[in-house]
Amino acid sequence: MSAKKKNIISKASPHTIKKFELIEEYIKSWAQKLLLTESCNGLIFIDCMCNSGVYTDDAGQLVKGTAVRVSEALREASRTYTEKNIHIYLNDKDKARVDELKKHLPQDERNFKIVTSCGDAHELLRTIGPQLYGTGHLHYFLLYDPYDATIDWEALLPFFRNWGEVMINHMVSDPVRAITSAKKKTTKAKYENTYLEDFEKLVPYGSDKKAYEARVEEIINSLKGARRYYVSAFPFYNTQNSLVYNLIHCTSNKEGFKLYKKSAWKVFGAQSSTKHSVENRQLSFNLFGEIAEEEDESCLYVIDIAKYLQRSFRGRKQVPLDEMWELLDNHPFFPSEGFRNEVKSDLTDFFGAKIEQIVNPDTGKKETVISFSS
Repeated sequence: MSAKKKNIISKASPHTIKKFELIEEYIKSWAQKLLLTESCNGLIFIDCMCNSGVYTDDAGQLVKGTAVRVSEALREASRTYTEKNIHIYLNDKDKARVDELKKHLPQDERNFKIVTSCGDAHELLRTIGPQLYGTGHLHYFLLYDPYDATIDWEALLPFFRNWGEVMINHMVSDPVRAITSAKKKTTKAKYENTYLEDFEKLVPYGSDKKAYEARVEEIINSLKGARRYYVSAFPFYNTQNSLVYNLIHCTSNKEGFKLYKKSAWKVFGAQSSTKHSVENRQLSFNLFGEIAEEEDESCLYVIDIAKYLQRSFRGRKQVPLDEMWELLDNHPFFPSEGFRNEVKSDLTDFFGAKIEQIVNPDTGKKETVISFSS
């Protein structure tokens, strides 16, 4: 590949490719769920910082990026749901990258349209955002994937206030690495705008990634308005197990929240992040019969879901399974779907839970219940 071509087509690290896979997996499921809904007239997908659409991996092979993967997935959806319209908006500030992107996109069809543009991402959002008010039957998904820790909350505000979903790549490794050494006014202003705080108040955060994560969630909570909102964030680690960014999913739709958690755990291989941890962890028990091994909060497994449920329902008898899954429905990152058989197996094998069928005395119907050890 020529040097000029290398400047246009970036290299994608393994964790970046996992990000592509997660967004693709989620969008496929999201589109399927929404397009089946009679009240949904169509979908809008926006990637305002889409790059060139293709990348090279560590082996030098060409890899499809988010824009191309999602476009292909939604094109297929448009062929299934021919009465629904799908519009995709792809933007990058670099014309050469947009020109490269166009080579890899599927063609428009009657109910499937792609609009590409070259310009400032935030100007695009300020154009599209106000148009969303009053479009209740169009469901949108905004992917906001900056190259560093830059977040323009003002441009994002309309997307939080309307019926749609927002996914933000919070490049938490940027301030963790650089905030204490920032000298330029422009760099300080970037952090102030991202975290909506005076720079002097941000410096004590230092390398505390949880402080930046908590601040971003506070801002999202303040922007969402009065309605119930669901936020789930999954961390992406590089091959050295250093945190690079969190992919934050924001929605007012509980089904979307549940779906994102399920998609992430599926793409990560039944764990909560891309971190490489010790496989087949040895489980030990304390005097109370509990698994005593310390959890690695940055990478949790199905056994950790079972452990959480055991703590939550300890000693309770004949708990309806639906009540157990409902607890997971509301958990910020444990999935309630996709791993149910594995969770039940871990509860019975490691925690002494007993699953049985009973006849509900109120309804007269059979139901499956679970009894937890004390």
